Amino acid sequence: MKIISFIVLTIFTLCAGFTQTARQLKIGDKAPEFTLRYATRDSVVSDPFKLSGMVGKRYIILAFYPADWSGGCTKEVCTLRDNFSDLAKLNAEIVAISGDYVFSHHEWAKYHNLPFKLLSDHNHEVAAMYNSYNDSNGYDKRSVYLLDKNGNIFYSDLNYSVSDLKSFANLKKALESLR
Repeated sequence: MKIISFIVLTIFTLCAGFTQTARQLKIGDKAPEFTLRYATRDSVVSDPFKLSGMVGKRYIILAFYPADWSGGCTKEVCTLRDNFSDLAKLNAEIVAISGDYVFSHHEWAKYHNLPFKLLSDHNHEVAAMYNSYNDSNGYDKRSVYLLDKNGNIFYSDLNYSVSDLKSFANLKKALESLR
């Protein structure tokens, strides 16, 4: 009986390790590295996006969103698009991430004339690393991270809202404070 209890406890412990959630990221933490395929309004790009390839060049806005072609997500990316030049003047690079395929990203970016990269995290591995995946519905959560030029998390909003411009204003204020 002791052997069976030990085996059951060992299996439970091993399985529990696979279901643990990502560690909570904090301000000042190094942003987890990732590499993903992406699309722009011009094409599906063959070379993948690698976060470390952007570090040191500009501030990076990682904008997680649930799905292309949905109303809230369209509002989110169009707000970023409409403010793209202001954000670029603040030396920011926008990187939008969802679980959609690059082909959907390309068509959506083309349709809305989005001037930034849309990364495909189809298995939601990156979203999970950034505490931006909702496993109860299978979609990424709407959340935003701002990374400084060293690749550290400077600001995060895990409840980014598109109902008004308050969340966007907070993001822009954080970006301005980096200057």
